[in-house]
Amino acid sequence: MIENLPRDEKGNSLCVPCRTTKLLCGKERCPLLVRLHAHQRTHTLLTGTELAGASPPSVFVGRYGYPKISIGPMLPPFGGDTSLLDTPERWVGRKIDDIVDFRSQLVRTRFTVRELDPAKGNRMVLRTQELAMAATPPHVDATLHKPPQGRMRYSATAQPMGPSAPLKTFDRDTVKVDQRIEKAHSDTDLLARDALSELHARGVHTSAMSRAFSVGAFGLGKRRKLVPTRWSITAVDSTLGLKLLERTRELPLLGDYRLHEFTGLDNRWSVLLLPTEWCYELIEAWYPNTLWNPHRSGISIFHSFELNRGRKGYAEIGGCYYAARLAVNEHLHRLGRQAGAVIFREAHPGYILPVGVWNVREHVRQALREPPRRYGTLEEALARVGFTMDISMKRWIANSGVLKDRMYQKRLDDFDA
Repeated sequence: MIENLPRDEKGNSLCVPCRTTKLLCGKERCPLLVRLHAHQRTHTLLTGTELAGASPPSVFVGRYGYPKISIGPMLPPFGGDTSLLDTPERWVGRKIDDIVDFRSQLVRTRFTVRELDPAKGNRMVLRTQELAMAATPPHVDATLHKPPQGRMRYSATAQPMGPSAPLKTFDRDTVKVDQRIEKAHSDTDLLARDALSELHARGVHTSAMSRAFSVGAFGLGKRRKLVPTRWSITAVDSTLGLKLLERTRELPLLGDYRLHEFTGLDNRWSVLLLPTEWCYELIEAWYPNTLWNPHRSGISIFHSFELNRGRKGYAEIGGCYYAARLAVNEHLHRLGRQAGAVIFREAHPGYILPVGVWNVREHVRQALREPPRRYGTLEEALARVGFTMDISMKRWIANSGVLKDRMYQKRLDDFDA
């Protein structure tokens, strides 16, 4: 299912009269064709109720009906090294067709659980938990109640999902568990946030931590529970970001303005670091006929920010906010400096399908790996942003909490002692 399919002013779908040829939606390519091509690659392999393949590893924990939810392993109908299919840390530089292709090959098997404590679950729950902690793709043999079916499902938070099927039973070869994750899992006196922090310091992928977190692998023994995949992604990003921020606040200030730039999946990124105490903002500009702006005219701008004291409520902009905040704090730790950060994002029409918040996390990480442009004043740095981005700097500032605070609020330093 694709959400936000383009419609005319009367609410009628534009897809029927278009039939993929006229691009009435204004997108550069037809998202339905991208989905269809991905489906055609594997649908002939998914006709029976027996499914065998190497899970990347990958699992999915649903959220509908919570606390009565569906969970299960995800696997393709083939073996080998399938790790790329569920490792978004390796997707930077790939085309959107590649991402859809990766995900369409994974069948989302599911069975219903009523007990959120994985320790009280049945054998399939424990096997799913073990699989989620695997270091390499284990071979899985699954018996389904009926053949896989359904269309691709897209989400602003999680990666795209392929066909699904109700799971009767499954078995797997010996699972080689990631020893770093296993150590945190076996410590039932270790708080989940401390487990995540230790794993992050040891180089475990964020996606691997989210996967293990979703199956209740971390935390105090009696408090462990299954967490829907979408929630676990944001929980891990937020927890890690806040943990790093505690240390960021103790670092000396950056000495100049630095601007990092990158473009991927027709998303244009400018990450501006300010020589100030911690503050942070993500501003997103969505062009017409993109995910959060399905209309055919006008650019929609959304933002969430925090000043030095942080924020209390959930970010209006959603999980992207926490994914980018994590990436910024990782970079500041590598620099050994504290700074403010304003991230400018332009989502252009070539971004025809949502692929999940990994897009934000990994592309901001990549932008911060690029050599920065350095400036002595905020005005010089913003002039560069205005040059490289299509939207005027005046409009960016009008939609920014941090920039207006920096530019218009009087500070003690502005007055002579």
